Amino acid sequence: MLEKWKQSLQVYFDRRMLTMILLGFSSGFPFLLVFGTFNLRLKDAGVSLAAIGLFSLVKTPYSFKWLWSPLVDRIRLPLFCKLGRRRGWALFSQLLLIIAIWAMALVDPATSPLSIAIFAFLMTIASATQDIVLDAYRIESFSTREQGAGVAVFVLGYRLGSIFSGAGALFLAAVMDWENVYKIMSLGALAGILAILFSKEPHTSNQPTKNQPKPPFLVRLRSFLKSAVYEPFADFMKRPNWVLILLFVFFYRMSDAYMAPMAYPFYDDLGFNKIEIASISKIYGTLATIAGTLIGGILVNRFGIIKSLFFCGVLQGVSNLVFVAQAYAGHDTTMLIVSISIDNISGGMGTAAFVAYLSSLCSISYTATQYALLSSLMSLARDALAATSGFLVSVSDWPQFFVLTSLMAIPGLLLLWLIVNTQKFAGVKN
Repeated sequence: MLEKWKQSLQVYFDRRMLTMILLGFSSGFPFLLVFGTFNLRLKDAGVSLAAIGLFSLVKTPYSFKWLWSPLVDRIRLPLFCKLGRRRGWALFSQLLLIIAIWAMALVDPATSPLSIAIFAFLMTIASATQDIVLDAYRIESFSTREQGAGVAVFVLGYRLGSIFSGAGALFLAAVMDWENVYKIMSLGALAGILAILFSKEPHTSNQPTKNQPKPPFLVRLRSFLKSAVYEPFADFMKRPNWVLILLFVFFYRMSDAYMAPMAYPFYDDLGFNKIEIASISKIYGTLATIAGTLIGGILVNRFGIIKSLFFCGVLQGVSNLVFVAQAYAGHDTTMLIVSISIDNISGGMGTAAFVAYLSSLCSISYTATQYALLSSLMSLARDALAATSGFLVSVSDWPQFFVLTSLMAIPGLLLLWLIVNTQKFAGVKN
């Protein structure tokens, strides 16, 4: 028994993991700049809670990145293609990130809400494009059994990026204006740029063949649409119960996704200042998430994906109830440490199991497109439905809100039970 646990841990010492940490950082740091940190910036500017919830819509590109994922999956960018298809797209999106975040720095949300929404939307497009290619790069770098560990280390880097744009941004915001904070945040893309420049292009089965004559344009267009658009979706729909799988992907993390936009406003309403939020939410919380993700990776490696999904799904729903106690405790830093630690450990475990599951569903020939479709459904739950979270708080109170978000874990668990019991949990081994 002990020997099996040791074997499960050994995968973390593979040299591929260093690249995963840096790429995870590059994937993780942009998100809070249009979400948690951004929400606090909006609140500082006097934007209402209802409007802050609506600003979640600027993140919709995360939910629809499957629309342009076939381009990322097949097209080789001019100039950038010298690095390879995956690395070229990654570098291109990272450069766009720097430009978009810098533009966000120059706009005041109070006087130009539409402008900052547009720049935030463009930043999200760049970030979503980066996610398409980095997810494909990660999946193509590991075997099915290694996916849990690969996800765990990638999420470790992701959370370090979150510390940078979360706690780091809040600490900076306490001593300087938001314009300078966002200018500094744009430099986070350098971690991903360095990783891409010093990494190798993964070998996949769908690399273009070199030194062959080009057929006519219409023939090439037809072939592209068939291989890049039709075949990835047709391949996925060959799976038994594929509709239930898509519904499961949409609902599994709903409990965490729905409460997320209101987290910073909740802390602010309880009287926590920026330094306290940064220290507790983004340092303790991120460390707890990292620990949870690493534990989740070990669980997947040891017990398989399905058992891990059940356990972590229940844990995610129950953990939201701790914020009910926090609402009654008020401005209690010790209680906030406990609340955030419990919630983030369970969330990290759920992330490792869930992303490993999504990765296992992807065919190697269509990695970027299929993973973009699945992760887009996950993002849609977070971005579209979560946009109403501010309205729910406005017509209820904080304890009621967190009880309702806890109950949102039930649909995903029921779908998982249904799929498993019909023995059509496609593409996953117990």
